[in-house]
Amino acid sequence: MTTKKEQLCGWNREEMASRAALDIPDGSYVNLGIGIPEKVAQYVPTGREVIYHTENGLLGMGPVPAAGEEDPELINAGKKAVTAIPGAAFFHHADSFAMIRGQHIDICVLGAMQVSEQGDLANWSTGEPDAIPAVGGAMDLVAGVKTIYVITQHCTRDGEPKLVASCSYPLTGKAVVNRIYTDLAVIDVTPAGFQIVELAPGISFEDIRQRTAGRLLPVAR
Repeated sequence: MTTKKEQLCGWNREEMASRAALDIPDGSYVNLGIGIPEKVAQYVPTGREVIYHTENGLLGMGPVPAAGEEDPELINAGKKAVTAIPGAAFFHHADSFAMIRGQHIDICVLGAMQVSEQGDLANWSTGEPDAIPAVGGAMDLVAGVKTIYVITQHCTRDGEPKLVASCSYPLTGKAVVNRIYTDLAVIDVTPAGFQIVELAPGISFEDIRQRTAGRLLPVAR
């Protein structure tokens, strides 16, 4: 495995979010993390109903409002302006976490600093003395939600792989990640390692092998 700083084209952030949205079944209750995962709410496929949940107390989150139509009291867990779909419900923060811990949320989409080939997730701190921890509700989410999707760039800005044999950063949860969406591919976590499900346009298996530090399996034929 070698790392490279040059960036391949692959999918942009909007396309990564759109691709993840395709895999969310009709009728699912879904929590979205901060960053690229927030964009998933904009790409519910036509004819499909997905109910989005935020830790700060909203079930039925809609897409980002049009410019000038933001309500400062209607935000997601990342403090971004959102809308509410018809029938949405508002509730106490503690009730929101009771939904999570009670396993009432079907899918959670999170960002990541590292994901190991065993599905371990590190997404809240680098562990450095001057690091600013940002765990939020992530530990509750990976422990209580039935299926965990990760959306992240395949490598860091310095070209270091985020998909690794073993996480070197403090863990959010062990063996919790099911599927990963990067700018280069859709990848499942399996007992045999990272299994490529789909390659982004113009991306080869070799491109991904050079940028992945864990066991990597090609697209199944």
